[in-house]
Amino acid sequence: MKDPENKRYIKLGITGVAVVVISLLFFFALFRLRELLAGVRVVTVILTPFLYGAVIAYILAPVCNRIERILTRLFHLPKDGKNGLVEGAAIVLSLLLALVLIGVLVMLVFPQVLNSIVSIANSIPGQLAAANVWLHDLLESQPELQTYWDDFSGRTTASITEWLKTGLLPTIKTMVGELGSQLAVFVSTVKNLFLGVLISIYFLASRKQFAAQGKLLLNGVFPGNWADIIEEEAHYADRMFNGFLMGKLLDSAIIGVLCFAGTTLMGIRSAALVSVIVGVTNIIPFFGPFIGAIPCALLLLLENPLHCLYFVIFVIVLQQLDGNVIGPKILGNSTGLSSFWVLFSILLFGGLWGIVGMIVGVPLFAVIYDIVRRLTHAGLKRHGRGEMIATYNRAFHPESAEKEEKTAPQKGRAAKAK
Repeated sequence: MKDPENKRYIKLGITGVAVVVISLLFFFALFRLRELLAGVRVVTVILTPFLYGAVIAYILAPVCNRIERILTRLFHLPKDGKNGLVEGAAIVLSLLLALVLIGVLVMLVFPQVLNSIVSIANSIPGQLAAANVWLHDLLESQPELQTYWDDFSGRTTASITEWLKTGLLPTIKTMVGELGSQLAVFVSTVKNLFLGVLISIYFLASRKQFAAQGKLLLNGVFPGNWADIIEEEAHYADRMFNGFLMGKLLDSAIIGVLCFAGTTLMGIRSAALVSVIVGVTNIIPFFGPFIGAIPCALLLLLENPLHCLYFVIFVIVLQQLDGNVIGPKILGNSTGLSSFWVLFSILLFGGLWGIVGMIVGVPLFAVIYDIVRRLTHAGLKRHGRGEMIATYNRAFHPESAEKEEKTAPQKGRAAKAK
């Protein structure tokens, strides 16, 4: 009787010590949060090339795997065997394919975008002159407006003169300082991107080993059931991010091409520039069309107000086509989130991480949503209230309830067989 009693007290003592230590660590982190966040930022800046390399490797991994399978079948090599030459060739070909694709896009798009910018810049003086003539004619026909305009222009001229005397030099100094800092950021980004491409090669070469090491670590730290659940959730997260981001890229490319075709047919001179902006911003869910359409409409307003009106109507039609036909065909209901949670995730992660958060927020929240759903279902089943899940699915997700009812007999037969 003494040994079990002693073990019980030992377990209680260890639990109490663990609770005290965790509480102390929590309060230490809470009161030192600013220093901890500063340390995290420093580490993040140091590891930025590795983050770039990981992202590049993650995007290229499916392409690399596909090329590796093609080369394996082409040379009649064993599927389960490890061939360093085939793996190296797959990595090189995937990187070359990515570089060629980027180069072709730049060569096709950049001259058109440059011409569009030059065209807009050349049209601005004429637009300003036309606006000046219109304003002059309006003031001649309206003497009262002439009085207000003279008063307004006089005060504006005095303010500008005062600013030129007192505020111009500090503003120039600030702009020069910001230009230097932006140049330093640009050089640092280019350097990190170059290192990221090199590091992505190592990630791609070791991706299978890293996956195996992660599985070993997972099963070594967690018991078998928990390890299987975490591994399954990791695969779900991979499918979610890969499917959503790749599908969104393809969807945005199609929208960009359709926008270029439509704006070219309408005779818009800056069709390439407008299409690039619309296609790139379309990657952002929900808010992307508005983010891209507003600056494009303002640019077209300077070039030709009638073209601006045509463009706004065309973008509305194009986005309806994307939201109801193209997007669902490519993405389907890949995230399983309602419109409310999509909007919530974009606003939340966009506020935290900016544009990057708006892009990755939807699949990231979908993974969090799936984890909460799994934990909730497990808790209901553990508490003997599993029927609440079926009731909820029949009320709000009838397709899931129908699928569950079809698979239930198969699960029952499998359980009996075991």
